[in-house]
Amino acid sequence: MSTPTTPTGDHGDAVHVYDTTLRDGAQQEGMNLTVADKLAIAPMLDELGVTFIEGGWPGAIPKDTEFFARATKDLDLTNAELAAFGSTRKPGTTAHRDTQVRALLDSEAPTITLVAKSDIRHVERALRTTGEENLAMIADTVSYLVGEGRRVVLDAEHFFDGYRFDPGYAMQAVTVAFEAGAEVVALCDTNGGMLPEWVHEIVTEVRAGTDPSRHILGMHAHNDSGCAVANSMAAVSAGARHVQGTVNGYGERTGNADLLAVVANLDLKLGLRTLADGGLEEVTRIAHAISEVTNIAPFARQPYIGASAFAHKAGLHASAIRIDPDLYQHIDPRKVGNDMRMLVSDMAGRASIELKGRELGFDLTGQSDLLGRVTTRVKDAEANGYTYDAADASFELLLREEITGERPVYFRTESWRAIVDHSAGPDGVMRDVAEATVKLHAGNQRVVSTGEGNGPVNALDHALRQALARAYPQIEDIELIDYKVRLLDSAHGTDAITRVLIELTDGRHSWSTVGVGANLLEASWEALVDGLVYGLLHADVAPLG
Repeated sequence: MSTPTTPTGDHGDAVHVYDTTLRDGAQQEGMNLTVADKLAIAPMLDELGVTFIEGGWPGAIPKDTEFFARATKDLDLTNAELAAFGSTRKPGTTAHRDTQVRALLDSEAPTITLVAKSDIRHVERALRTTGEENLAMIADTVSYLVGEGRRVVLDAEHFFDGYRFDPGYAMQAVTVAFEAGAEVVALCDTNGGMLPEWVHEIVTEVRAGTDPSRHILGMHAHNDSGCAVANSMAAVSAGARHVQGTVNGYGERTGNADLLAVVANLDLKLGLRTLADGGLEEVTRIAHAISEVTNIAPFARQPYIGASAFAHKAGLHASAIRIDPDLYQHIDPRKVGNDMRMLVSDMAGRASIELKGRELGFDLTGQSDLLGRVTTRVKDAEANGYTYDAADASFELLLREEITGERPVYFRTESWRAIVDHSAGPDGVMRDVAEATVKLHAGNQRVVSTGEGNGPVNALDHALRQALARAYPQIEDIELIDYKVRLLDSAHGTDAITRVLIELTDGRHSWSTVGVGANLLEASWEALVDGLVYGLLHADVAPLG
């Protein structure tokens, strides 16, 4: 395992990147990471090139104890160092007798991060001990672990609130930790209520009271005031050289600092070294891969790595982007592994259509008649409820139709229907059973297929796939992963026009299609058909007669 880059006080341009996705991030509501999940995510974080990966709290959480036991055998980290999280010893004992401290050593993690009280109010009311004993707990635990050959990071919990209440005591906690041998003291905005100006002022004062050539200050920010990333930047600006956070901003309440936004800002805006070489170009891919493991959908508007981070919609912008993309982008998206996208909507002009066509692989330069027809079709369609800015696959099929005169025809639909039977089962309990029948022609054959599902749309999906499977076995690789419904003109109630957006994947790429109809089934059928046609087209499957 390589040794993480260590900042060197006033003379260093490197910043520790401490990831706590597996511990603090896992406290997010609705997230429940298994040991296998953590073992899957840790190599991704290592590939990203972070300095430390905090794996959890061994000794306090059985799942985390198991993680560290398996990590020593199953993980081969090349960039990051594994850190175990725990607390200082309990009041009234010594570190070497404390079972929780012992468990930290037993984890075999080379770095140990201790959480310690730095707000005198928490010491007296929550910990129920004296200020002097709390300082002794910090000194005893840090010195014991350092003596056992561990690198120690101290998380000064509730530091900023404590400093504003009693700066003298909060500063004592920092000083005692450094004197006992802590390599880093991370100042924690545990409640997430600080503002960047306050953080900068306090970190500046704390730094003046330490030796920057030997002591590394860090920042651990929560996002309750919406300032976690900005507060992390403010701390670095004031001299901190260690930042903590989570991938995708995971965490309890409103989350932790989005570590990927922090490192992108530090690297691209301030020129500070953060991730291992090549790591920044992988942040988008790795963030989305981690989202797959956590089963939490990526946030499209997430800075730097979101699908919409470099998406452009307005026609005026599109005209300028055609000349120079940098006019409307704060960085080249390729630096973070993302791409520029043009959104096609009723705001689109010919420049937007031309750029979108180029993005999809079609050179429309100089084809003014074609651009005019596509622009008109898009605006007319969106006036009737369609939306192409969230349905690139549907737009590509429309564009192909205008270019070639027809869409790819993989099958011809004869008819379809869906019914829902609400009846009592053998046990007398009322249940819904959905059934759909699809009749179509594919591969010179007429196919009739019936499918069941937990609803009429699900049943239609099953029936359509079964009908196509013999002619196009590649259909088995396509999976529906998201389904959204919106009623347009909802004042019409159940008579409102329905719009459906679906997202599908082949395991490598994902795409979205849109359908609009007088009812849910009609709109869903259109979106499903377009989605499957697009998937077969991009799998290089030739239509059969």
